[in-house]
Amino acid sequence: MNTNESVETSFGAFSGRSSNVTLKNITKVFASLDTKKEITVVNNINLEIAEGEMVTLLGPSGCGKTTTLRMIAGFEDPSSGEILIGGIPMTTVPPNKRGISLVFQSYALFPHLDIWENVAYGLRVQKLPKAEIAQRTQKAIELMQLQGMEHRFPAQVSGGQQQRIALARAIVIEPRVLLFDEPLSNLDAKLRERMRDELRSLQKRLGITSLYVTHDQAEAMAISDRVVIMNEGVIMQMGTPREIYERPANRFVANFIGKANFIPCDIAGYENDQAVVSIHGKQLRLPDPGSSRPAVGSEASLCVRPEGIKLSREETILGGKVTRATYYGSHVEYELEADGLPIVTEQNEAKESELFHVGETAWLTLEPELIRLLA
Repeated sequence: MNTNESVETSFGAFSGRSSNVTLKNITKVFASLDTKKEITVVNNINLEIAEGEMVTLLGPSGCGKTTTLRMIAGFEDPSSGEILIGGIPMTTVPPNKRGISLVFQSYALFPHLDIWENVAYGLRVQKLPKAEIAQRTQKAIELMQLQGMEHRFPAQVSGGQQQRIALARAIVIEPRVLLFDEPLSNLDAKLRERMRDELRSLQKRLGITSLYVTHDQAEAMAISDRVVIMNEGVIMQMGTPREIYERPANRFVANFIGKANFIPCDIAGYENDQAVVSIHGKQLRLPDPGSSRPAVGSEASLCVRPEGIKLSREETILGGKVTRATYYGSHVEYELEADGLPIVTEQNEAKESELFHVGETAWLTLEPELIRLLA
């Protein structure tokens, strides 16, 4: 067993206590100082986070995700509903008794304390024996690969190392639940990507029940077991990253996760497990969407991801003029205008001769298996 493996096994308290999180009909209402009216920022949400699961709350600013996190932590009280951790109601339990650690966007490190004392702080508050504080602090520092830096101060290390200090301080108290409030937003793009991978790897190895808040869709897709999309205090959809991306529940979700094209169509009918749609009088057959199927005769939209559209010079169901062509090395991204619709598509070009140029007409081939039919 290598050093990191032996350190990880020492944090056995994560799996030793029940740590699932349950939100039942949670609502949070604030009073507006300007209008003297009530503002509902979280509206009757229900969520179950399984033990050891990493769930991300994703949505635009003001959607209620941080307020939800703060209610779980105990910094805000729900206006109605119930929060349970390990099956135990948390309504009357103060924040410091909930078995939760919170990693902040600003890291919230003590600038006058060195790394060792920053990590040990929570254990000293708990008034644990000196020997146990020393042992657990050393293990957390080793796990975060901060050895040799114990007596440096936060201002003397990099942003990524400060993030590791914040993580070490969070896990050293052996929480049942770990909460992240946009912890990587202060890092540059490359470091942010590396840290999110490290964070996800650590969470999986230790098996800590975790809730992560971000407005960064790539971050949510990379680290989550499940993603919860919120808007205006309501859960719009929850599912695995793949489910959210490939089968968005509505236009808001499709727009918020990745890029999406929306092509108007009419529902002509349903035959043999297929939906028959009409685009400018031309028919296209798609997989039947099942319970979410729009009514026959109604207007609907085809939600098509950029990679679900192939371009050719042979006439197909829909054509348009190329307005932009951007070469990214692995692919070329095209923007087209097709009957007044903006279309974005990504093409993996094999030869220079296959490139399309601005002003050229390109015809769209839609791949039925990659299309989501939205009412």
